[in-house]
Amino acid sequence: MGWRKLIIQVPCFNEEQHIAVTLQELPRQIRGIDEIEVLLIDDGSSDNTAEIARLNGADHILRFPNNRGLARAFRAGLDAALRLGADIIVNTDGDNQYRGCDIERLIQPVLHGHADMVVGDRDPRSVQHFSRAKRVLQHYGSWAVRTLSGTEIPDATSGFRALSRDAAMRLNVLSDFTYTLETIIQAGKKKLPVTHVPVTANPERRGSKLVGSSWGYVKRSAATMLRIYALYEPLKVFSYIGGALIAAGTALGLRFVYYFWTVGGSGHIQSLMLTVLLIIIGFQTVLIGLVADLIGANRSLIEDLLFRMRRLELGDQNTEVETVVHGPTVLPRAQGGHS
Repeated sequence: MGWRKLIIQVPCFNEEQHIAVTLQELPRQIRGIDEIEVLLIDDGSSDNTAEIARLNGADHILRFPNNRGLARAFRAGLDAALRLGADIIVNTDGDNQYRGCDIERLIQPVLHGHADMVVGDRDPRSVQHFSRAKRVLQHYGSWAVRTLSGTEIPDATSGFRALSRDAAMRLNVLSDFTYTLETIIQAGKKKLPVTHVPVTANPERRGSKLVGSSWGYVKRSAATMLRIYALYEPLKVFSYIGGALIAAGTALGLRFVYYFWTVGGSGHIQSLMLTVLLIIIGFQTVLIGLVADLIGANRSLIEDLLFRMRRLELGDQNTEVETVVHGPTVLPRAQGGHS
């Protein structure tokens, strides 16, 4: 099967109380894996997270000078893991939400070539520390992601996931909020094989740093899903919107015709004007969708070119990283749009 290197990346922000136990529970030997390394992404922590991580076995530390958000930390971690020669990348949280022993199960579909992305399914309905409201949001949010992406992931918000090297190079995280929903939709639209495996969530150690309120989370998640879906299915999205406007205009037009033939058209000129306006805007919206769809074809070509460039770049850098990086290392900040 060849040489297999697994890098476990741990994005974290001010996790000095939990990072030690998180790192201590990560596996260092897995059957089928030749080398396991741990990459910590310190997202501008103001406490001793990085120092504690170094003392507890982190092989590489990527530090941001200020807090940039979970999504940016995730994508910077992917870039760093690729430069370090990872064949498989596992992402887990710094608060020990996920059990390290489940990593072996998580990577099996990737290790055997059955999937490029594997998401850990916590079965949110049975997680004791999830409130009823959170369980409902998880259920309907995951349903929405499954519908938009064409995948069968039951726990879309789970950050515990494994990626193949190929998937890590193909995914482009655009959101600054969270990567969980976006990467599943992207993977589905790019026809990457995606699956899930059952995992066990540890008891909650702290409240979420990402979610200020349930309503705020719903708004930002919905905006992220709509943005990504519109990016990959612009014609469908704009056709739905334009079709709704045309249907509304047609209904008002029929109403005007009815009154025109029964009681005369006087007093209903406003309905006629609104009919014309809605139908014109509807057709314009559909035309915008056509233009966006043509632009989307160029986007696909650009993404393919970016993937090929990454392969060439990483092919040039792998040997350098293997010979230069020794022991716990502070990696340089990710360059370009991934910093």
